[in-house]
Amino acid sequence: MDLQRLNQDYGIAGSLKFVERESGFPLIEITNSQGSGLISIYAGHVLSYRPAGATEDVIFLSSDVVFKEGKAIRGGVPICWPWFGPDPEGLGRTNHGFVRDRLWSVISTETTTSGATRVILGLKDTAETRQIWDYSFELAIAITVGSSLTLELITRNTGDKTFTITQALHTYFQIGDISQTKVLGLDNCDYIDKVDGGKQKNQLGEVAIASEVDRVYLAVPNTLTIEDPALSRRINIHSKNSKTAIIWNPWIEKAANMGDLGDTDYKTMICVETANAADDAVKISPQSEYNLTAIYTLENL
Repeated sequence: MDLQRLNQDYGIAGSLKFVERESGFPLIEITNSQGSGLISIYAGHVLSYRPAGATEDVIFLSSDVVFKEGKAIRGGVPICWPWFGPDPEGLGRTNHGFVRDRLWSVISTETTTSGATRVILGLKDTAETRQIWDYSFELAIAITVGSSLTLELITRNTGDKTFTITQALHTYFQIGDISQTKVLGLDNCDYIDKVDGGKQKNQLGEVAIASEVDRVYLAVPNTLTIEDPALSRRINIHSKNSKTAIIWNPWIEKAANMGDLGDTDYKTMICVETANAADDAVKISPQSEYNLTAIYTLENL
C-alpha cells in the first residue's frame, strides 16, 4: 500500500496518519483529545488503545509478536470470522476463519461530532475466499477511538443464498497481574469448559484465573467487567448482538510452547471475547447484514 496516497486520501490533520513502523504493515496511528489508538490494516486489527490520561494501554500485544504476511497477530483484537474455533465442517481449514491473515482495504475515516476518530476497514469475497468458503460477502470493521473504544464487526450477505456464521472479537486485554484479576457479570451463567473436554458447567460468582482457562460462556449479559486491582482500574465491556463470551488465558505451559507469546506474558493478559459462538450462530439472509458490537470503557478503582 502507498502510505503517501493513503495519507492524502484518508489522513486527518492532527489526529490520523498512516505509518509503517517496525511491523512492515501499513498502520493507522490515531491521537485525539479523547484517546489514542493503533490499527493494522493487515487483518483489520486493533493493536493499541489508550484513553486520554491512562498510564497503561487497555489492549495487550505480545512481547514476542510476529508481524508476517499469512500469520495472525498475537494480541490486540484478532477477528475470528466466518467461524470461531475449529473448522465447523471438519475440512481442515484454519481455526477461526480466514480474515486474520489478509490485507484489508481502507473504506473511510472521519472525525465524529463528539470529537472521536472513526475508521472503517473492509474485506470482500474473492476467487480465493470462494475456494475456502463459497459465499459472497462484504465484511467491515468500524473502529471508533474516543473516550471509549467501539468496535463494530459488520457482515453483509451480498449473494443470493443464506449463510450461517460464528464469529468473535478475540480481544486481548492488558492487566497488571492475572492472579489478582477477576471477571464480573457471569455469575450463574453456563459455560463450555474446553480445558475439561468440553463439559458444560455453571459459573458461581466471579471468574478468577489460577490455571489455563478456555471457556465459552452462554447466554451472557450485555455488560461484563474486568476488575484489575494491580493497575487500579476496571475495564467495562458492553456488547450488542452477542449472547456468547469467551474467556481465555493459556497459563504457564501453553504460553511457553507458543512461539509468538512471551513465556511470562500470560501474567499480564486476559482474553474476554465478544462473540456469536456455540449455539449462538447467526443466519444472514441474502442482501441482509449483521452488526456485532463491543464497547470498551476504562474506569479507575
